[in-house]
Amino acid sequence: MQNWLLPEYIQDMLPDEAWRVEQLRAQLLDLMRKSGYQLVSPPLLEYAESLLIGDSPDMDLRTFKLVDQLSGRTLALRADITPQVARIDAHLLNRQGVARLCYAGSVLHTQPAGLNRTRELLQIGAELYGHAGLESDLEIQQLMLQALALIGVTDVHLDLGHVGVFRALVNHAGIDKALEAELFAALQSKDSTTLQGLVQSLDEVFRLALLVLPTLYGGCAEVLARARRELPDFPEIIAALDSLQAVSSQLQVASIGIDLADLRGYHYHSGMVFAAYHAGSHDAIALGGRYDDLGKSFGRGRAATGFSMDLRQLYRLLPTRAELPGIRAPYLDDVALAAVIVELRAAGEMVIVDLPGSVDFPAESQCNRSLVLRDGVWQVIAI
Repeated sequence: MQNWLLPEYIQDMLPDEAWRVEQLRAQLLDLMRKSGYQLVSPPLLEYAESLLIGDSPDMDLRTFKLVDQLSGRTLALRADITPQVARIDAHLLNRQGVARLCYAGSVLHTQPAGLNRTRELLQIGAELYGHAGLESDLEIQQLMLQALALIGVTDVHLDLGHVGVFRALVNHAGIDKALEAELFAALQSKDSTTLQGLVQSLDEVFRLALLVLPTLYGGCAEVLARARRELPDFPEIIAALDSLQAVSSQLQVASIGIDLADLRGYHYHSGMVFAAYHAGSHDAIALGGRYDDLGKSFGRGRAATGFSMDLRQLYRLLPTRAELPGIRAPYLDDVALAAVIVELRAAGEMVIVDLPGSVDFPAESQCNRSLVLRDGVWQVIAI
């Protein structure tokens, strides 16, 4: 076996990607810091029960697990950082007011999350705790859009949804957990044929409502108007549609729509959800939503909303950018030369010192200038 091969959907980051991704991380974290979000850094590894919350079969299948040789308990490699941040807010920080937290780190998936995706994502995101109003949903969505614009991802389409619509139908119809799971899967895939078979035994009002959900996708005004006409006027559904209308009217984005069958993250989301799309990607480039009940697993439920993105996916959307060429410097014990090198690097230049006996390969050197001594002064000249 060739020991240099990596597992499927696991890739190295070579210099161009690694440097650019690190620059994106720094840019985005700086935006979040300036917006009042404080950085936390949870561990990659935790006890499985701390990460597999919300009774989510898809998260369970996505998570790598192993046995801790110290305690004998099952450990898991995180597949999502949001539950960890919820644990930090609920158990460690224990703040009474609004808490704004952000993070950036690797997550691992047993299966790739989408077409042409890696199983090792570099997830970055922001979470807002302690506020249940639409203002916090709007703040998080605006921050996500600002983050994408900051790094040069434009022409974004934003889809809004609300898991409260499906949840209200399930609760009012008295649907059991097994049927709920099947309905969830059919709605996620917009499989109308399977959906028709699953709802046959339900009362007409619920049967018709669930069948219409996959079609409630498109422009905000049109979809919301249809939803108000064709869905039952349960208080939870009316409140969800009102929330979607209020938020969608305040967002500044190239394109925005409603998708009432988007139940991504349903098992721990509790309200409005959203996903950002771009023509350069088959999959959503940013995801988020409200998850007010997640903290209960850690002993303290708090209103919460947030978003996350994969830096490696975002990198692929950006145009190729040539690195600024560097400056070659000779290897000499010269105080003046050393001072010039320090000065140039402080100004942001890349200065590469030739090592004794090394062979110059111009195509690999990344340099188009050289430091030479002229008239007793070290000067930068074109090669």
